[in-house]
Amino acid sequence: MIKFTDVNYHYKQQSFHFDLEVEAGSVVAILGPSGAGKSTLLNLLVGFITPVQGEIKINNGSILKQAPHQRPLSILFQDNNLFTHLSAYENIALGLHPGLKLNAEQKLRLHTVSEQVGVENLLDRLPAQLSGGQQQRIALARCFVQDKPILLLDEPFSALDPVLRVAMLKSVKSLAKLQNVTVLMVTHHIHDALSVASDFVFIDRGTALAVEKITYLNTTHNNKQLVDFLSAEMNR
Repeated sequence: MIKFTDVNYHYKQQSFHFDLEVEAGSVVAILGPSGAGKSTLLNLLVGFITPVQGEIKINNGSILKQAPHQRPLSILFQDNNLFTHLSAYENIALGLHPGLKLNAEQKLRLHTVSEQVGVENLLDRLPAQLSGGQQQRIALARCFVQDKPILLLDEPFSALDPVLRVAMLKSVKSLAKLQNVTVLMVTHHIHDALSVASDFVFIDRGTALAVEKITYLNTTHNNKQLVDFLSAEMNR
C-alpha cells in the first residue's frame, strides 16, 4: 500500500496537498488539468522533491529519508532515456547492473522479461534501429527487470498513436498483474484510464479531489470539477 498523509509541498506560488491511499496491486490512473499536480505527486513519491510537511509510506514504512534509488519503485518518463550507443540488451541490463555485469540469474530474468514485453528478437539492435513503440518497450523492460513492487508512468506513451498507446498500456497491466506490481500512471486520455485502470485519482489545483474505483469515472460524479474536466476532455 502507498499512503500520503497530510503531505504539503510548495513551488513558487502554488501549494500542493495530498491525502490518499493506493492499494497494492492496483493500476491507478492519475488525471487532472495541466499543471494540477499530477507529476508533482509522482515526484514526491520518487523522492525528487521533498514535502514540507506530512508522511509518505509504502507498506507502512516511511520512505521520506530514503534517496530515490533506495525506494522500492521504478519510473518511466515521456523520454525513454535509452542510451543511443548501447544495444537494447545493454539498455535493459542497466536496470540490473550499472556496469552491465550480469550473473546467470540476472541474464535469465532479462530474457524472461524481454519475452514478456515482446522484444526478445530486438535485443541486438541499437535504439536508432527501433521504432518509437519498440524503444518504449525496451525502456519498459528495463523497469520490469528491476523487480520493484511499484511502477510509475509519467505519460511515457503519449507520443504514440492511440491504438499503439492502449496496446502498450494493456501490456503494462498484464505484466503488472503477472509480477504483482502496483502501477500509477499519469494520463490525459480518459479512454486510456477506462481501458486499463482499476482506480483513479483526480487532481485539481494541487489537491486530490477524488480517489475511487474506475467505475466511478463518469459525468454523473458528484464532484463538479471532475465532471467539468471529463466533459472538456471528451469534447476535444
